Amino acid sequence: MSRPTEQIYANYTAEDFSVWKTLFNRQMGILESEVSKEYLNAIDAVQFNNNKIPDFLEVNKLLQKATGWQIEVVPNLCPENKFFECLSNKKFTSTCWLRSMEQLDYLEEPDMFHDVFGHIPLLTNTSYSNFFTDFGKIALRYIDNPFAIQLLSRIYWYTIEFGLMKEGNQLKIYGAGIISSNGETKHAIDKNTTKINFDIETVLNTPYRTDVIQDKYFIIESFEQLYSSVSEIDSCIAKFV
Repeated sequence: MSRPTEQIYANYTAEDFSVWKTLFNRQMGILESEVSKEYLNAIDAVQFNNNKIPDFLEVNKLLQKATGWQIEVVPNLCPENKFFECLSNKKFTSTCWLRSMEQLDYLEEPDMFHDVFGHIPLLTNTSYSNFFTDFGKIALRYIDNPFAIQLLSRIYWYTIEFGLMKEGNQLKIYGAGIISSNGETKHAIDKNTTKINFDIETVLNTPYRTDVIQDKYFIIESFEQLYSSVSEIDSCIAKFV
């Protein structure tokens, strides 16, 4: 299926707005008590709400002011080299199309609800976005080394996509793959899932699957800790490869 390569806001249909509202309300209903306060602050910073599909032109102005990041529209999954190049230049690749009402609970490829609702708000957080930028720079250096990219993908998966963090004596969600998925949200906060304190070498030695609900989650102390792990990630990758 042909997907749009730019956001033309006037092209969104009544169903698109209904899908956004349904997904937004459903996720925020469960997330408000389970997601990191950093995300709640961030979603306010980008001014997301249930009644309006985010307008990338407006969001980019807010991101630019906060951390210098921008959204770059792609039609579907972005090739690795472009993805990491964009990250290193403070650009996040995002689709601008929405799933249908029949696809609310499962979608094979990421739509803008995952990309935008899940990822974009936290790009207003300085430590989080700096980690993202430096991660992209490391990945670009190893772009021709499939094994190194495989290792780096584990870092990305267990932090940006499926990470948890401590807030006081509670565990909170910050990973976009959890935030944008009703099933993952309910599963991640279940007491019976495996929770592991964030450790670079452990993450690098932990494979993952993309086609199932996750069975383990890594916990960071803060986004400052995540950002400070960049140099260790760099040295560990060099050692592994």
